[in-house]
Amino acid sequence: MKFRLACALALLVSSSPASFAADKAAAPPKAALDAIDTGDLLKHIKVLASDEFEGRAPGSKGEELTVKYITEQFKAAGLKPGNPNGSYTQEVPLAGIVTTPTATLSMGSNSLQLKFPDEYVASSARLDPEINVENSEVVFVGYGVVAPEYGWDDYKDFDVRGKTILMLINDPAIRDPADAAKLDDKMFKGRAMTYYGRWTYKYEIAAEKGAAAAIIIHETEPAAYPYSVVQSSWATENFEINAADKNMGSVAVRSWVHLDTAKRLLSVSGQDFDELKKAALSKDFRPVPLGATANFNLKQKVRTFQSTNVVGKMEGSDPKLQDEWLMYTAHWDHLGREAGKPGDNIYNGAVDNASGVAAIIEIAQAHQKLPKATKRSALFMATTAEESGLLGAKFYAENPLYPLAKTVGDINIDGTSVWGKTKDIESVSDGNSTLDDMLIEAATRRGRVVKPNSKPERGSFYRADHFEFSKLGIPALYTGRGKEVIGKPADFGHQKSEEYVANIYHQPSDQVDPAWDLSGAVEDMQMLFEVGYQVAEGDKWPEWKPGTEFKAKRDQMLGR
Repeated sequence: MKFRLACALALLVSSSPASFAADKAAAPPKAALDAIDTGDLLKHIKVLASDEFEGRAPGSKGEELTVKYITEQFKAAGLKPGNPNGSYTQEVPLAGIVTTPTATLSMGSNSLQLKFPDEYVASSARLDPEINVENSEVVFVGYGVVAPEYGWDDYKDFDVRGKTILMLINDPAIRDPADAAKLDDKMFKGRAMTYYGRWTYKYEIAAEKGAAAAIIIHETEPAAYPYSVVQSSWATENFEINAADKNMGSVAVRSWVHLDTAKRLLSVSGQDFDELKKAALSKDFRPVPLGATANFNLKQKVRTFQSTNVVGKMEGSDPKLQDEWLMYTAHWDHLGREAGKPGDNIYNGAVDNASGVAAIIEIAQAHQKLPKATKRSALFMATTAEESGLLGAKFYAENPLYPLAKTVGDINIDGTSVWGKTKDIESVSDGNSTLDDMLIEAATRRGRVVKPNSKPERGSFYRADHFEFSKLGIPALYTGRGKEVIGKPADFGHQKSEEYVANIYHQPSDQVDPAWDLSGAVEDMQMLFEVGYQVAEGDKWPEWKPGTEFKAKRDQMLGR
């Protein structure tokens, strides 16, 4: 992966971080912890996830209401304008794209007209009113991965320029040669998804290879969500950064296809899906031309507008450390409303991520209750367009309001616990930095336990805003909801998590539920506040652990 460093490397830290032992700063006072309250959390969520806010789509009435509300709450929490220009906003140039696609796959005299969005979706990042791909040869490229560190290249010397590539989602699932029941931890992190498995990478490598179109075959388990999520996420207005080149360097057509449709296409081409998938698990795999051609026509309504990251700050009290920054982040956007959809067409996004925004507002309130501001400054940011590819976070990372070389870490919140107190909390950041060590210590003090990510195959670390900062070197902490719900049957938490992914995630049903119990969310947020407090007060900076993929960027940034 090629990552750009979005800040001047000449800016060095004023205090050099030491080793990777957890810091020993004192715990925050009880009055500050008690400021994080179930009633206030629910109040914020109800407002942000109300029908009046229309699903909080960027560039909509919902954005106007959302930005106004978060700004008011930041002010009420005692935060100063986070933008050095004196405002609470950072403008993010976006383009909204509504795509009406047609797609036909031809195999000799046979022609397969795909049905949108039931059988496929297609869009483009290019800000162009019409995009055509004609008579493009279709080639199956396995997982579409080029990973030199694993000795893996699905393309070999096969030229896919101008072709339509068909590929599998997630990473190659390589079995452990010593135990066929397990995946090999030395290949693509075993069970965990790496960035190579993300749909964003698939389209990036397609553009790098010069493909005309890229089609990902959807499978629920390796994708980590059902096809209905693909429909709701891609069949409505999508957003891109309004770049100077109008994103012409991206692949012209980005598509997902339903598994049954892919199997039908492959069968007509004389291929078997299961056999091709098995072949793709070998380093020796070579692209397979399918004897088919693809035709895409994308008619796109493109509008450009300024969206908004909402930013507030609590300035540090130590003159020597106040220009060092801890960030708390949560995305405010969701999927808006789907015009013409019968019944409930508002994607309220109560858990995802009204709850996360409510959490950082409450953590800001906790900072306000401190008898003295923390030594380092704290930046609170509610980002835009996370659902469209972490765009608000990406824009900030490339255009930081405060130097990334002075940013000590990011605590990102994307969804909170809503079913009561849990004995455990999950670390989705997988123990990659000393922030996880500090979380473990905070949990231990409360008689709780930090567990590793229970679903590493879902690639959650790469699917949330902190990733845009991490890939530039900023240590990040990202937690998931605990599963051991106190007072409930042993499988209650797991069952609720699976129900959420299957029936609520990115659906109009993500609404406030009267049965919620936010006491667990409060306990989780108190722990995250404690970790943030210790970072902002302590002598040491958070550090990436040795061998972590982001450590080299941090070392480069800090001139090591």
